[in-house]
Amino acid sequence: MNETIRTECVVAGAGPGGLMLGFLLARAGVDVTVVEKHADFLRDFRGDTIHPSTLDVMDQLGLLERLLELPHTQAPRLHAEIGGKDITIADFSRLGTKCRFIAFMPQWDFLDFLAGEAARLPNFRLVMEAEVTELLEENGRIAGLLASTPEGTLEIRSALVVGADGRNSRVREKAGLTVESFGAPSDVLWMKLSHQPDDPPYTMGHGGPRQGFVMVDRGDYWQCGYVVRKGSFADVKAGGIEAFRASVAAASPLPAGRVDEIRSWDDVHLLSIRIDRLERWWRPGLICIGDAAHAMSPIGGFGVNLAIQDAVAAANILAGPLKNGTLADRHLAAVEKRRLFPTKVTQKLQLMMQRSSRKRQDDPERRAGPPAFMRGIARWPLLAHLAGRLVGSGIRPERVAVLKDKVTAG
Repeated sequence: MNETIRTECVVAGAGPGGLMLGFLLARAGVDVTVVEKHADFLRDFRGDTIHPSTLDVMDQLGLLERLLELPHTQAPRLHAEIGGKDITIADFSRLGTKCRFIAFMPQWDFLDFLAGEAARLPNFRLVMEAEVTELLEENGRIAGLLASTPEGTLEIRSALVVGADGRNSRVREKAGLTVESFGAPSDVLWMKLSHQPDDPPYTMGHGGPRQGFVMVDRGDYWQCGYVVRKGSFADVKAGGIEAFRASVAAASPLPAGRVDEIRSWDDVHLLSIRIDRLERWWRPGLICIGDAAHAMSPIGGFGVNLAIQDAVAAANILAGPLKNGTLADRHLAAVEKRRLFPTKVTQKLQLMMQRSSRKRQDDPERRAGPPAFMRGIARWPLLAHLAGRLVGSGIRPERVAVLKDKVTAG
């Protein structure tokens, strides 16, 4: 059975950026439909860090108190082990924000929460199990999309299509937008290890990196990341699971026996790291935000929070024109212009860190020690506060300017 929906804006992808944008536009009186290809939000090893800048957005929306009632852990600072010592590498205690901590919360809980709040609005619609297959074009302008659903083809006609469907965006592919890739020298292998009472007392946050090992406290377990050379996962697997356990045990500060919980390769998940950015984020009738516009490295956990900031900026600028039927190319260009600078700066910093990582991989003496920026923070603790500001607030944090029945057109 085929179905047609007419709406003012259709958002492809019910991730943090897509749901936030849908919520904000609907709250401003815009008719919004969000489509998501999966049946639910339950997927492991997604970006689960909610930074102070995003918590500020939730506070501006009056949602912070209810959000923080969900299970989560709070990290007022991030740590690394350097030379056998626990070093604070990012301190959020001096931020000018309401929440001076990172909240670690399973992304599915955060998305369920956002979707539930958006569902209270009469002009918000979320369609699950709807995978984008084609874009509709009329007179050189994108006019909607087609999505495959269990019931048949869903046709959505809209004034604007937003691609918020991640780094493997179908929307940006179908739109023919050009991607500039900046490469990445490494991948991350994620796994879970149990959290025991006598584990190292990392302050409810990162317990690494420790020469290529990262730990995130999830309460009853550690989410652990082991960094490997780009494209080398097949070689790692060829070496056997026992050799892999030994490598993880050597890098991890946890007792060596803990790695026995990695029973098989089914317990190891590959995250292929890449950094890229669209040369132009939009074309008439369409714009991309979040990872669909600019894929990030997991360094610093910036991806989720940049997507949220993109969504806030997009809602601030686009809600008025969408509601009034005056959407023009200049509005889409304004969103890109607003968000391009923080994106470029953040990616530049990540690329600098990755170049340092590549040099360490090529130099045995450097490989045995921590990255240069961590050595610098260990030497000058004040830098931990600067790092906390960069990670916690980001570059050009956005404020919600779209209020119900009062729209700022940007």
